Amino acid sequence: MDSRDPIESQVRDCYGRVVYSHKTHEKCADIFVKRLERIKVFQIVLSSITTAGFLTAIFGEEEIGIMVGVVVSTVLLGLNTYTKNSDLGELVQKHRRAAVDLWHIREKYLSLITDLRSGRESLDNIMARRDALLKELYGIYSGAQSTTSRAYKKAQKALQKYEEMTFSDDEIDQMLPRDLRRGTKRDMESSRVHESA
Repeated sequence: MDSRDPIESQVRDCYGRVVYSHKTHEKCADIFVKRLERIKVFQIVLSSITTAGFLTAIFGEEEIGIMVGVVVSTVLLGLNTYTKNSDLGELVQKHRRAAVDLWHIREKYLSLITDLRSGRESLDNIMARRDALLKELYGIYSGAQSTTSRAYKKAQKALQKYEEMTFSDDEIDQMLPRDLRRGTKRDMESSRVHESA
């Protein structure tokens, strides 16, 4: 067995964990954004009902309007207290920051795997880069917000079922200029073979 094999296995394993962590932080941010949007809408609805209840008390059914206004404004007070104590906007930003930092590490691991496979870099340099990445990763994880099992399940589904991290050659070709496309290169080589036959 090549002495690079255990190193490559470890780096691949680290890469896989970082891919999952990155996607989980993205999904956490998405979950908190949706929750924040729902809370904002709910606050607007409750404020409208409270106002309608008190207007009803002033211009019509006094007891019903006051009861509705008091009950709904109490619920609104509880909701406002919850949003004050748990700043969902800040949580969204923390998860997005962690996702961006992890994306950067993910790409470095990918480059490291590529360099390992090419065999052009010494094993000592590869191991030094691996160790430096582990230190960087520790710094990110130690400052990152905790994720949720719900976000992990969403990340798992996104990566395994919807293959959010993978592209076919044709998809990548569509994003690249014509001269850099593999399909174009294959087409040109195929036409040269036909012309020479």
